Amino acid sequence: MNYKRITLLCGHYGSGKTNLAVNMAINIAKDHEKVVIADLDIVNPYFRTVDSADDLREAGVKLVVSSYANSNVDIPALPQEMYSLVDDRSLTCIVDVGGDDRGAYALGRISGAIREENDYDMFLVVNRYRPLTPDAQSTLEIMHEIETAASLPFTGIINNSNLAAETDAETVLSSMAYASLVSRLSGLPLVMTSVEEKVARLLEGKIDDLFPMHLQKRPV
Repeated sequence: MNYKRITLLCGHYGSGKTNLAVNMAINIAKDHEKVVIADLDIVNPYFRTVDSADDLREAGVKLVVSSYANSNVDIPALPQEMYSLVDDRSLTCIVDVGGDDRGAYALGRISGAIREENDYDMFLVVNRYRPLTPDAQSTLEIMHEIETAASLPFTGIINNSNLAAETDAETVLSSMAYASLVSRLSGLPLVMTSVEEKVARLLEGKIDDLFPMHLQKRPV
């Protein structure tokens, strides 16, 4: 996959975008210098990129995170360092935007500069197995809410349908019709299917554009 300078990951609660963001950043750092992962997920402070700080540091990835990370404060605070994402064009950036439209409001503060540069992708991370996105229509409604709040259009779909530790090959295969329908109805390409690395090995040759992931550990 060819990454743009800024990759924005958005999705509803439990879509798995934080795991995906961490894995993308570490993967990009193999071939790029000055990689940054920015955590704008001000909605859900429980499962955050900051929990993978050691792995990111080891890979040479800089972490920019809200001062409210791992707290119970639900304020759309934008770290001052976040503005470096648009000011310093030598950076390659992955941004975990947050859950549904509320998490996207913070992104709206820098969306004008992102549009002006026009070197970004904004991917909708979908999970068929979450209660509020079980079908294409409900997923599209959330997609439009996020676009409005962020003041940016999506450019693609990432299928991250999973049942956490219960995910097996059939779980992923059964989600492909849903992901394809979201892609068709939205007019956006299905750019990849992300899946835990052990399950990914079982799906080789069965699904195009697989992205194997090492799963982030939940804090104890």
